[in-house]
Amino acid sequence: MTQETILANAKLILGAEVVTGSLRMRGGVLTDIDMGTSVPKGAVDCAGDFLAPGLIELHTDNLERHMLPRPKVEWPHAPAILAHDRELAGCGITTVFDAMRVGSIPTSKGRYLKYARALATELLALRSRGVLKISHYLHLRAEICSETLPAELAEFTADDRVGIVSLMDHTPGQRQFRDLAKMKTYVMGKNGLTETEFESHIATLRELQARLGSSHETVAVTEGLRLGAVLASHDDTTTQQVATSAAHGIKLAEFPTTIEAAQACCAQNIAIMVGAPNLVRGGSHSGNVAAQDLADRDMLDIVSSDYVPAALLLSAIQLGDLWGNMARGIATVTANPARSVGLTDRGVLALGKRADVVRFSCIDGVAVTNQVWSQGVQVA
Repeated sequence: MTQETILANAKLILGAEVVTGSLRMRGGVLTDIDMGTSVPKGAVDCAGDFLAPGLIELHTDNLERHMLPRPKVEWPHAPAILAHDRELAGCGITTVFDAMRVGSIPTSKGRYLKYARALATELLALRSRGVLKISHYLHLRAEICSETLPAELAEFTADDRVGIVSLMDHTPGQRQFRDLAKMKTYVMGKNGLTETEFESHIATLRELQARLGSSHETVAVTEGLRLGAVLASHDDTTTQQVATSAAHGIKLAEFPTTIEAAQACCAQNIAIMVGAPNLVRGGSHSGNVAAQDLADRDMLDIVSSDYVPAALLLSAIQLGDLWGNMARGIATVTANPARSVGLTDRGVLALGKRADVVRFSCIDGVAVTNQVWSQGVQVA
C-alpha cells in the first residue's frame, strides 16, 4: 500500500508566509495542503510546531570529520558514511552535497592524500542498496594547490551525481588565509604540525600555486562543465577574484571573505553562501567578514552548516528573527539552495513536490528538531 501521512495543526512555512494548516504526504510527494487548526482522523497533531521543507545542505565537511575523527585516526568509509547520513537526517537535512577534496599532494608524506574516488564509489553503492536515509549528491572541492587535480577529476563521470564543483585555492596569504597567524594556529592545531613542518607546508602550497595554479583552475572549470555540475567559487576576497569567477560562469560564491567581494558578487548576480557557524558564533574563526554583517546588508542568499550540521536550522531561525520574517530565514536553507543547484522538485512545501519535511519547534531561539521525513518516509 502507498504510505500516507497527514500532519495537522502546524505552522506551515509556505514560500513567503507562515500559515496554520495541514499537509498530506502520499507516494513520496505532497498531495494536499489545507488551512486551519483541525486534526483529521489518523493525522499527526503537530500542536503548533513549524513544518518546513527538508533542509538542503550544499557544502559540509561533516563526512570528512567522520572519516578522520581524530588527527591521524582513520575510520572505515562505510560506517562513516552511515553515521554522517543519520546525523544529518536528525538535524532536518534531507538533501546533502557531500564535500570531498579532489587534488592531492602525494609528496606530502601522509597528508593530503587521494581519497575522493574511492569514497564516492562507496557512497553511491550504499545509496543504490537503499540504506541511506536522505538524498546525497557529490560536491567536488577542486584543490588548485595540488599535484594531481586533473587526473582525479578525470575519474568522475556524469553518472556520479556530481552536483557542485568548487574552485578552492588555499594558497597562504590570500583568500581564507590572508592572516598567516590565524592559518598557523588552525593548520598546526588540526594536523599536529611542528613549526618546521608548517613552514614547509606553506612553501609547498606557494610553489604549487605558482607552477600549476592557472592550469588547474582552467581544468576545474572544464571538468565541472563536463560533469554537468554547478560551478562555485570559494573565499573570494577581492573584486578581481569575483570578476574572474564571473568570467568562468560561476553563479555560487561560497563564503566571500570581505564586504567588497560580497558587493561584487551581488553586482554579478552570483548567489552568496555563508557558514552557519559564523552566524551562530557571531563571527568568522578565520577573521573574515561576519555573516551577520552580510545579512544586515541584504547580501546573504544561502546558509551552509559547513562543519556543524545542527547549526543549519538554528542559523535559519536566527536569520528569521533578525529579518523579522521566519519564511525568509528558512528559505536560505531550503528554496534558495535548491534554486542555486537546479533542484526543482524540492525546497518548498507545494503540491507535487518531494515530501521532504522537517517538524521543529523553538525554545528560546534554539531549534528543536522533532520529526523528519524524506520522500514521505520518517527518517528521524
